[in-house]
Amino acid sequence: MEERILLLALTLIPGIGPARIKAITSHLHHRLTDVLHSDVEELMQISGIGESLARQMHHFLHHAPSREEAVASAEKQIAELPRHQAELVTILDPRYPPLLKEIYDPPPCLFVRGKLPAASTPCLAVVGTRYASQYGKQVTSLLCRNLANCGVTVFSGMAYGIDMAAHAATLENGGTTIAVLASGVETIYTDPKGKLWPKIIERGALISEEWLGSELSPGKFPKRNRIISGISSGTVVVESDLKGGSLITAASALEQNREVFAVPGSIFSRTSRGTNHLIQQGSAKAIMSVDDILTELGPQFAKNCSAHASLQNQALPSSLTPAEQALLLIMEREPMHIDALAIASGIDISSLLVLLFELESKDAVDQQPGQFFQKKVF
Repeated sequence: MEERILLLALTLIPGIGPARIKAITSHLHHRLTDVLHSDVEELMQISGIGESLARQMHHFLHHAPSREEAVASAEKQIAELPRHQAELVTILDPRYPPLLKEIYDPPPCLFVRGKLPAASTPCLAVVGTRYASQYGKQVTSLLCRNLANCGVTVFSGMAYGIDMAAHAATLENGGTTIAVLASGVETIYTDPKGKLWPKIIERGALISEEWLGSELSPGKFPKRNRIISGISSGTVVVESDLKGGSLITAASALEQNREVFAVPGSIFSRTSRGTNHLIQQGSAKAIMSVDDILTELGPQFAKNCSAHASLQNQALPSSLTPAEQALLLIMEREPMHIDALAIASGIDISSLLVLLFELESKDAVDQQPGQFFQKKVF
């Protein structure tokens, strides 16, 4: 039996959740099909599986109707993948996110639309309240712009408010972002008109452990949150009240031995009460900039950021002319005034404006107020 189908079928056994499936795959040294030939005594050797559960597993896997029904359901999911241009990445797949595999209860299977980042890619979660203030949106935009420029992949939950702002700002600055959903990857409740999610797939991915066609329910959000924190080196909480999904994500991050960062806010703001409380309790490090995050996560994370940013800057789109590529290489990460560009490039203003117009039309440059221009990161 194909391992993807078997893993999906195992999730349908009552009492067998992600933590026990991780224990099963570890015990069998990733020879998952051996579970089909294991007797009750052998199953009891797996961590977290006692006699009662071992007998239940054995009955499920060897009782034809239950096994056949589970396998049929799993096969139907596999058959549905191409229709949504999705794939299934299992915990046995080398592409499975390495940090996520470390947590106590990693999802056995991830449904993916798009492309997961490489194992060495620096990853951070940026989350916050659905009721974001203008301050929160501005902070999110600033942080995600700088994270994108550093080559960091930004994870968030595609919820209204800070999550959406994080995805949008990362994309606007040429970065890569991954949306972790509490629903199936074919249904994006918060973006039904597709203003954002197609761009996320193009630059990153939509991922979920929930089966295609599954209905959204309150209990799925905490499950989703532990993926957001587990797949990242750290979690940044921009805004939150004293209760909310982003604080659940922060709690998951602490349980998973990940770093938690919080943006301080006004003591009069409800949307900053949660972040200020995290800082006050010593559960999160207060941050003012991306440099605070890079410093806390250590030299290796910062080194990976520099390496990925360098690769992004070198990988200029092939559609650009030699003159356009040369101008982009001159431009700095921060916005440059057209006069400074003229001096640095030796190109007269009128010719420079034509080049910049072409670069802007190819989505390689952003024009800022006051004749400032900023190149996007590729």
